[in-house]
Amino acid sequence: MPASETKSFDVVGIGNAIVDVLVTSDDAFLDNHGLTKGTMALVDESQAERLYASVGPGLETSGGSAANTLAGLAQLSGRAAFIGRVRDDQLGAIFAHDIRSVGAHFETPAATVGPSTARCLILVTPDAQRTMCTYLGASVNLHPADLDLDLVRQAKVLYLEGYLWDSDEAKQAFISAAQVMRESGGEVALSLSDAFCVDRHRRSFQELVDGHVDILFANEMEITSLYEANSFEEAVDHVRGRCKVAALTRSAEGSLVLRGDQTVPIAPFRLGELVDTTGAGDLYAAGFLYGHTRGESLERCGRLGSLCAGKVVTQLGPRPQGSLAELVAQHLP
Repeated sequence: MPASETKSFDVVGIGNAIVDVLVTSDDAFLDNHGLTKGTMALVDESQAERLYASVGPGLETSGGSAANTLAGLAQLSGRAAFIGRVRDDQLGAIFAHDIRSVGAHFETPAATVGPSTARCLILVTPDAQRTMCTYLGASVNLHPADLDLDLVRQAKVLYLEGYLWDSDEAKQAFISAAQVMRESGGEVALSLSDAFCVDRHRRSFQELVDGHVDILFANEMEITSLYEANSFEEAVDHVRGRCKVAALTRSAEGSLVLRGDQTVPIAPFRLGELVDTTGAGDLYAAGFLYGHTRGESLERCGRLGSLCAGKVVTQLGPRPQGSLAELVAQHLP
């Protein structure tokens, strides 16, 4: 059940504050640069600059997994807040403007020294798959001392992205916030983010899910990797009961929502031509959490998530164009 209605925010998210650069590409470019389609690779600033110089014109748009989710939640009229680190540079200003413009609360002070604002080069191939090359920059310098714990206490749900596990300081911030959330009577949600991220931190992710997480979001590759399962069905058996709710997405096959012995299959929404899968999981989480914080049924939460994901994959970029609230009114009145 969602936390008390006296909370000021539905969801507070902590994640990497990133500006995405989306570029159309092809398989040959990925092969030439040793990139694995559909995954996220971490790069340093010089690698990021070299890759950027090798591609054609790009579309700049604010991103970051948890930030995309919070922006989607705000577009649904949910009360959303985001905590993440940018630098006081041009990309940092773009990120702050974009997330505030959709109604999300964002007040983390920009760093005045150190690495530049994080960016992610997203290569979109003709099959709509996205391959990401991420320079984490200032985002990994998020420290427990930077957290607004009063803001965390004001939320029904704390939403965390698995990508934060790549930074020791951000990991500490992650755990500190989760403990505060528990003490304030709220819930903790986690997105596993990426199968390779799971590979890097499998054991600690398992401990995190067992000890801190109420709501888990993962796609088929991520949940299978987490438990080193031979099939999706085997992974479902492993995760069942380890947290209150697990929402597992399967692209064109829809999603599966688990709670205790309950299993709720959710059909996908097909709202147009598949253009770009960037942000699909993030927007699924946005719709699901919007429903969850309003006490909706598992099926309704899953359908809200599926609808939001179905919208974002029909466009280029991780944040839906147009009104998500109007989309819900049209398809799920």
